[in-house]
Amino acid sequence: MRRVRWVVFCLAAAVIWPAWAGGPVFSDSGPDAAAYGAAQGYPVGSRAVPVPQSAMVGHYSHFADMYPHRVAAEASVPSVWRRAEAELSLTYSYAGATHDLPDYLSHNPVTGLLIAHDDTILFEHYQYARTDRDQFLSQSMAKTIVAMLMGIAVREGAVRSIDQPAADYVPALAGSEYGKTPIRALLHMASGVAFKEVYDAPGDNQRLNEMLFDRNNPGTAQAIAVFNTREALPDTRFRYAGSQSEVLGLVVSQAVKMPLTEYLRTRLWQPMGAEADAAWTIDTAGQETGFCCISAVLRDWARVGMMLANDGAWNGHQIVPRQWVLDATTAQAPFLRPGLATPFFGYGYQTWLFPGPRRQFAFLGIHGQAIFVDPVSKLVLVHTAVRVKASQDPAALELRALWDALVAKVGG
Repeated sequence: MRRVRWVVFCLAAAVIWPAWAGGPVFSDSGPDAAAYGAAQGYPVGSRAVPVPQSAMVGHYSHFADMYPHRVAAEASVPSVWRRAEAELSLTYSYAGATHDLPDYLSHNPVTGLLIAHDDTILFEHYQYARTDRDQFLSQSMAKTIVAMLMGIAVREGAVRSIDQPAADYVPALAGSEYGKTPIRALLHMASGVAFKEVYDAPGDNQRLNEMLFDRNNPGTAQAIAVFNTREALPDTRFRYAGSQSEVLGLVVSQAVKMPLTEYLRTRLWQPMGAEADAAWTIDTAGQETGFCCISAVLRDWARVGMMLANDGAWNGHQIVPRQWVLDATTAQAPFLRPGLATPFFGYGYQTWLFPGPRRQFAFLGIHGQAIFVDPVSKLVLVHTAVRVKASQDPAALELRALWDALVAKVGG
């Protein structure tokens, strides 16, 4: 029934959108489209890692077709987005030149860009023949979702305290360094357990992935427990590592006694009024990847961002506890502050913090996935992309320049 409904919706939209002021804008092309596989219809490719540039567009918008996953079903009644009468016009300065939003899209490999202010969409563009029905891969934006599910689990009493060690909820981690680590330290990416997270060379993150998706997967907890060397005391040093998010995912799922996707569906996805299903990749042991790989449509990603811009409330529900959201989006120790955790960003609970006196935060994923949130003005930017470089791409600086100009213009 859901499939039929989407077909009817899309047929109607094809007639309405070209004449609908403020509606989504689609392009069959994009920067370096030939290199991204335009002539082949943007192929999905295989499970080869790293994904070749010619398959990135298809792969990151059809990831759920490649890997086993569970589905968080859409809400029966989606929450309503309004649309601005005229599309947002914005200029920003970067690298000594002035640019506008069309300029940005013309030289950045963006698959989708959506800007919303409160309940109103100001800008929604798609490139490389992607549409608003494509499910865009989160990469590490999923980590922030896991942190918010943890907050809900604490509210419900399934997790009694984030000062408990992870092994209290994941007995298979008993005796391991990750099992001994307090949940709070894991939320802060400050477990103190050695783990080398790199994207341009073999690292521990690649090794963990290989174990989790191998047919001989020893079990998710057992794979994590392989990394068992302590380098620092918990909650004393920031070190970004997807393994810590994986432990958090195990804690939540075992504490609430259901798969993460089911918890996402019942506690967040449907209460916020999602308009489409989300897919969450599972490893060969049947556990959702806590560090990655939720796929969803752009407007639902915007709903998640706007829910957090409203301190956890959206669609008439307090979905995530307000105090949890405030704690998650504030540096809780000096070593987590912007400029100290990293040269630019700080860190909260699996959430990146912008510098400056104004509370702003971000979900971030490699290759250009991002949600930027300004709670003061209820402003959200959702950005999905296929940057060839996984991280440390200068394009990230340009996106931040665009965001600063957006906040200055719309956020006051």
